[in-house]
Amino acid sequence: MHVNERGGTVSGRRNFVAVGDSFTEGLDDWRPDGTTRGWADRVAERLGAGRPNFRYANLAVRGKLLDQIVDDQLPVATALRPDLVAFCAGGNDIIRIACDTDSLARRFDDALASITATGAEVVIFTGFDLGRMHPLIRRLRGRVACFNELMRASAERHGSTVVDLWGMAPLADPRSWGPDRLHLTPEGHRRVALRVLETLGEPVDDDWRAPLPDTEPAPWRDRQWEDIRWMRDAVMPYVRGRCNGRRAGDGFLPKRPELLPLDGGPASGVTARRARQEHPAATL
Repeated sequence: MHVNERGGTVSGRRNFVAVGDSFTEGLDDWRPDGTTRGWADRVAERLGAGRPNFRYANLAVRGKLLDQIVDDQLPVATALRPDLVAFCAGGNDIIRIACDTDSLARRFDDALASITATGAEVVIFTGFDLGRMHPLIRRLRGRVACFNELMRASAERHGSTVVDLWGMAPLADPRSWGPDRLHLTPEGHRRVALRVLETLGEPVDDDWRAPLPDTEPAPWRDRQWEDIRWMRDAVMPYVRGRCNGRRAGDGFLPKRPELLPLDGGPASGVTARRARQEHPAATL
């Protein structure tokens, strides 16, 4: 029997609920049928492998801001009375043109207090280290670092567990990110799942720290063309959407809105396939 960092046994993790945005929904980790998998599904698969009657719900919806997650997902998560909750929110607030990290952290703290008051084991996540990303993304690095420290303080106050994504060196490599540079590749999600399981004290069969394979750097001209493609296909559609008043995530529903056994399958394959066709940009 394994014991987690808070001293609790891990054998009781039979009901797992994940809440958040596209990171938790699983973009860009696609199954063959067009639905998302992602780190949360991967963690659920591992937890369910050794626990009869294990059930899992994933309420995350791409593009959602912290307040939307708190209003739409947390009441549902609380009503499901899970043993384990993964709570990741604030990423879409951080990437907005203006963001008051102190206000964001206060609202995050209030939300975390409400979840932990249910008695569930709660896991939260730092933001990623953006130091090696495109300068347009890298400018957010200080904002992310500030929010990380405020979230860590909240976690200490409320007795929740922190998964340190900032310290995951393989995820600082741009190759861990998909074409829009805001969503992880399947390999990136696999490593996050390993990190979550390790943090929870669960046994793992691989090491997320393993470096990515060495490759020759792309020629300068190819890198410039890739930047142009990214601006055209990811950045500009996001800007146009904001100017037109379109909210990222409109029309999408949680893929697993109920606590069900894993063989119950995700409930929103249609919306996931739609997402893949539309290539939504710059939405966490």
